Amino acid sequence: MTPDLSPRFRDVSLRILDADGAPVAPASVVVEQTRHAFGFGNIGFDFVDLLGGAPTAPDGDRDTLTAADAALAEHLLEAWLAVFDTVTLPFYWRFFEPTPGRPDTARLKATARWFADRGVRVKGHPLVWHTLAPAWLLDRTDAEVEAAIRARVRRDASDFSGLVDQWDAINEVVILPDFTAEDNAVTRLARSRGRVEMVRMAFETAREADPRARLVLNDFDLSPRYEHLIEECLATGIRIDAIGLQTHMHQGFRGEEQLASILERFARFGLPLQLTETTLVSGDLMPPEIVDLNDYVVPAWPSTPEGEARQADELERHYRTALAHPAVESLTMWGLTDAGAWLGAPVGLLRADGSAKPSYAVLRDLIRGEWWHAPRAIAPDADGLVRVRGFAGAYRATTAEGSAAFEIVRDAEEKTPLEVHLTR
Repeated sequence: MTPDLSPRFRDVSLRILDADGAPVAPASVVVEQTRHAFGFGNIGFDFVDLLGGAPTAPDGDRDTLTAADAALAEHLLEAWLAVFDTVTLPFYWRFFEPTPGRPDTARLKATARWFADRGVRVKGHPLVWHTLAPAWLLDRTDAEVEAAIRARVRRDASDFSGLVDQWDAINEVVILPDFTAEDNAVTRLARSRGRVEMVRMAFETAREADPRARLVLNDFDLSPRYEHLIEECLATGIRIDAIGLQTHMHQGFRGEEQLASILERFARFGLPLQLTETTLVSGDLMPPEIVDLNDYVVPAWPSTPEGEARQADELERHYRTALAHPAVESLTMWGLTDAGAWLGAPVGLLRADGSAKPSYAVLRDLIRGEWWHAPRAIAPDADGLVRVRGFAGAYRATTAEGSAAFEIVRDAEEKTPLEVHLTR
């Protein structure tokens, strides 16, 4: 059975007024959607070198993109913008600040600004994480490590205020004190401070630095351990703006029933849910006996025609199931292209050469087709009202007399027509 997405849509009536508030009776009104309320996201990692400039090499020289690389990146950007409206940018501390006091702020700011200027919501990932913590923290005491983490969070949340409107404040806390894959100072600190205090440190420091930013608790562990952590954090007064749920499905699609069950379990906290990291493979699946996905290493992991057809079908089912749950506010794909994909897996919507897989067309047709109100001329009814049915989000109404923006808000009760005041 197809999941019911009707709650994401609303029927609204518009009363068109001029700038002075007088009724306007146009023959027709062109209504077009300009943004979804739901966050349809993907990462923007591939675009930092193009939009922010290539990184400076250790010898002080700045690398430059080849003409072919730049052309491919431009093509990928065009494909990205044709579908998505929410970008996640990389703030992995080890790469963002390889040398103490020399963060990669300028390049990330330029990238964030490019997206924000085009109406794209920008998310930073992550402020605190044990994996990819800088090696230069290892020789510091726990007190010095905590001070460095707080300084990092404070600096970056402040520097990107107004550009990055939400952050994964801390990532993968469930496993944090038990992490043994590599020695790092963040795990060491968590063993002495505990999980909840690590969450408190990240959230409270980030919120002090930028009170307007939305802060997300993000994890791949969707077991009751994560539920218990959330319960503990909320019980101690930590304000969490959204719960992040990673859904990397390298071993196969979870299926509608399991996904709906996961969403229902975490919706009980009454907080918005974000599906923060979604992947579906378009090649052979990872064997089910693999526990840590990072342990699966193969020489090559190609996309296949059969896998691409499966990916397209499963991607649509995944999106429809996620959007059918009222608590879900965003869904982010973890990669546009197979090139450079996590674990080398064929999880992109585009192949490594930039050509589109079937999944790209499926997702584009859903987000910018079935769930999108393209520009459409609508004649007022006998009462002079313009009737619109649309997916929750931002819209614009245009007549010969001018235009105006308005919002369709999900779950709002419309007792009277929306008054739309035209401006030239």
